[in-house]
Amino acid sequence: MDRQSVTVHYHGCPITPLTALYELAGRCFCVSFGRPEQIARVQEQSQSTMGDNGAWKYFNEDRKAGREPSERDWAPFYAWCEKWLRPCDWAVIPDVIGGGSQLQDALVREWPLGKQMGAPVWHMDEPIDRLLRLTDEWPRVCIGSTEEYFVVLSEPWMGRMDAAWNAVAKRHSRLPWIHMLRGMQCSGKRWPFASVDSTDIAQNHNRPQNTPRGMADRWDAIQCPGKWEIQPEQLELVA
Repeated sequence: MDRQSVTVHYHGCPITPLTALYELAGRCFCVSFGRPEQIARVQEQSQSTMGDNGAWKYFNEDRKAGREPSERDWAPFYAWCEKWLRPCDWAVIPDVIGGGSQLQDALVREWPLGKQMGAPVWHMDEPIDRLLRLTDEWPRVCIGSTEEYFVVLSEPWMGRMDAAWNAVAKRHSRLPWIHMLRGMQCSGKRWPFASVDSTDIAQNHNRPQNTPRGMADRWDAIQCPGKWEIQPEQLELVA
């Protein structure tokens, strides 16, 4: 129920101005297909790059427009990954937030670039059995928040996350690589994420008390634990 205790922090782009991005040379970056304009500059200086599929952006667009979750043509994303990602990089396999397990599984099956380059997403409102199946089959799995568990570190979120990690730890004698999407704030908390990402530096480095390098230094120094202690799970009351 443990793994090597090193947490990789992927800093979301675009980070502007370019002088701010260049302050972070040698860090790990997350570049979204929804905002890909810095990918060439990132690949000149990144230690590792996570290619995000843009599903969160599309989810927010659908939600603001009052639309149901919509499927997309992912061929351009596949081509983008094949062009830009290196052996040390990986990408989030396309997913549709709120689309249901069957659609997610279909998108995973369509992924054309192999298991080393891709990471499927388990959404927190999906059955935990699906998470276990993904961790059995893939070297890296992402966890994504959903509307029911939208607020990271809220009581509902923590209860669901504890249940997920309890199941994973019982399944695997050595914990798998699990990445928390939009999860930088989970650094240093009890969940043993192998990697996390956020756009905190991109959004907040220009505040008077901040610098890009100082923020990256603080985040990169905060590690998640290397093991999981089984947590008591809350029982749901049935009316």
